Amino acid sequence: MAFAQQNITTGANPGTDPIRVMVVDDAVVIRGLLTRWLDSDPGLSVVGSHRNGKLAVDDIEKSNPDVVVLDIEMPEMDGMTALPLMLAKKRDLVVIMASTLTRRNAEISLKALSLGAADYVPKPESTSEVTTSVDFRRELIDKVKALGIRARRMRGPGRTMRAATNAGRTVSQAPVGRLANTREPLRMAQGGTGAAAAPAAAFKLRPYAAVKPRILAIGSSTGGPQALQQVMKDIGTAIQDVPVVITQHMPPTFTAILAEHVGKAAMRPAKEGAHGDVLQPGNIYVAPGGKHMILEKEAGAVKICLTDGEPVNFCKPAVDPLFDSVAKIYGSATLGLILTGMGHDGAAGVKTIAAGGGSVLTQDEATSVVWGMPGAAANTGMCSDVLPLPEIGPKVARVLKGNAR
Repeated sequence: MAFAQQNITTGANPGTDPIRVMVVDDAVVIRGLLTRWLDSDPGLSVVGSHRNGKLAVDDIEKSNPDVVVLDIEMPEMDGMTALPLMLAKKRDLVVIMASTLTRRNAEISLKALSLGAADYVPKPESTSEVTTSVDFRRELIDKVKALGIRARRMRGPGRTMRAATNAGRTVSQAPVGRLANTREPLRMAQGGTGAAAAPAAAFKLRPYAAVKPRILAIGSSTGGPQALQQVMKDIGTAIQDVPVVITQHMPPTFTAILAEHVGKAAMRPAKEGAHGDVLQPGNIYVAPGGKHMILEKEAGAVKICLTDGEPVNFCKPAVDPLFDSVAKIYGSATLGLILTGMGHDGAAGVKTIAAGGGSVLTQDEATSVVWGMPGAAANTGMCSDVLPLPEIGPKVARVLKGNAR
């Protein structure tokens, strides 16, 4: 497992019913195991368990789950076929894709995000590895709880849980994975615990650095792949004069695919960072899953260094080590960005960048899939802006060109 998300120990909010979960997997042993894990948490209740997508789609309206854990490869109807059918029946449904760590499944999982899935969980290769993986169990439960709580809060009291017609569709009925461009309040706070956050106007902000940035460093997690692609597309040609380094919480194989997608969105060269790579302006480097990526300066050149140390903030790769190393080398010429994600990884790095005179932007609550990482960053009081996703790319482009207004 590349990383373990921060453990969320809270159950459903007091006075509310447990989050309703459906498990869809053709392997009876895995299906039973996931059901027992989820049911053992007091904040969760498994209301359906099916061996293929067709049975699950047919049961959506009856079982009425908040969250579906959906396998990709199944007989009769696979996960990708079932996904749009599920969302058509219940538009506020949270779907978390589950797949083993193959390149094909990584591609399918990332495609599923663009089609409305909220997130994914990478499964270990074998049944024996699944049964013994503490990290997989923790990540599964944490994501189901965080995204389930978030979806319920977005729905709000009195809102319909059934599918709406296209003519009558509201923002609250959109799939969780497609809400990155809305301004609906999410109320998912630091670490995914559900504490309410202050509106952007209430945050203490600091001025942008007077010097022009010479690097862009980005940290993201849950919801990050889609957010990264939009931001990099919106920045456009402004990154041609600076290198971009990214830590996205992802396992091996997934990060290589992500780099390809981000590169296409930005129309710039992009790759997983490799040990010894010399940073080049206009190039994008994504931290490989299972390794921390930091920067080192040697003989006037800035190089990538991959380390195999312990997880930081329960994550590997982690944002804080990257941000710390960037600030050490670039100082006030650092521009940092924290996007949607669970936990608080990156908050310490934001403080380090600010202490060195650099600048940081973070995504606002309304457009984050989970407002853990960006919420923690915003609450440091060290950011220069807290912005909705559609405004981040254009703002970063202006700052990189020396115009922070």
